Amino acid sequence: MAADEQKGGTPPEGEVTPQGGTPNPYNYYAGGASPAGSTALVSSGSATPPSGPPPTPPDGGDNDGEDDGMLRMSFMDHLEELRSRIIRSLLGLAVAFVLCVLFANQLWQIVSAPAIAALKSLKFTPTLVQISPMDTFSIVWVKAPLLASIFIASPWILYQVWAFIAPGLYKRERRWATPFILFSAGLFITGGLFGYFVAFRYGLEFLLGIGHDIAITPMVSITEYFDLFVNVMLGIGIVFELPVLIFFLTLLHVVSPSFLLRHSRYAILIITIVAAIITPTPDVFNLMLFTIPMCLLYFMGIFAGYLLVLKRENRRFPWKPFLITLACLIAFIGGLVAIMVFRFGYRIVIHWPFLIK
Repeated sequence: MAADEQKGGTPPEGEVTPQGGTPNPYNYYAGGASPAGSTALVSSGSATPPSGPPPTPPDGGDNDGEDDGMLRMSFMDHLEELRSRIIRSLLGLAVAFVLCVLFANQLWQIVSAPAIAALKSLKFTPTLVQISPMDTFSIVWVKAPLLASIFIASPWILYQVWAFIAPGLYKRERRWATPFILFSAGLFITGGLFGYFVAFRYGLEFLLGIGHDIAITPMVSITEYFDLFVNVMLGIGIVFELPVLIFFLTLLHVVSPSFLLRHSRYAILIITIVAAIITPTPDVFNLMLFTIPMCLLYFMGIFAGYLLVLKRENRRFPWKPFLITLACLIAFIGGLVAIMVFRFGYRIVIHWPFLIK
């Protein structure tokens, strides 16, 4: 009776009926042996057992390829990695500091040059004053070399920052390592140079010349002078990192170029407030001297984010018209400078306003 049911009745669970029921092919191999009657079905050609391994379940699909390059670390491993990167950053800073100490006197001449030039232009005695016995040692031989070493070692420090966050990124995101280090360090150093050659020189001359017409002679302490110097150099250097910040916020989908453009009026207001805080003088000219470059950096960051969005959408930016326009603008500015120099007798200097009669 059981045999008759096997032949003409309902087939056992896991078998395929010749009339075309839905098979579960993996039941043929459950336990390492096929159920009764399956041999006949296979030999008659009514169903074919799978020849390969079972298909991959849908849970482990596309993310596995992206997760391949990511390093899995515990919380303690992260702390150990952070400690290692901080130590390496400090070692690089220490090496740069030792090199800067060897040229401490020359560094101080560079640092004090804006004050000496401002005092000379105002017809004052071009000297800085030491108030306490330790001032010269602490500033000339410690603080000034330390400030210079921060700028010199900035590429190495930024590399350590990237190396710390890189294990948590996908492979395609790690390709931004070299541009991140070069642009971040380049913008930081450019900000320091802008502060030294433009903002600080003009602002210092304004501050020292306020009492010129009312018989006030400035006595500039090297401590107060260097504190102002550090605030301006580091402040402007950090502010110049704005394009990098905007780019990475776009990379992380926190903001978009269209959002930043729509709210650019609020961004300009915030930039103006920040410039008023950083600016060493209260006059409008110095405020604009800070605000305009910061606004340009803001829109430069939007442009970099827009290029990133185009890359995500597999679209191309029209580089040829852009580069032609940029070349024409540079040629126009260069032509104006050439006319000022060769026709009107101006000469180029390395500080603001760069062209003097």
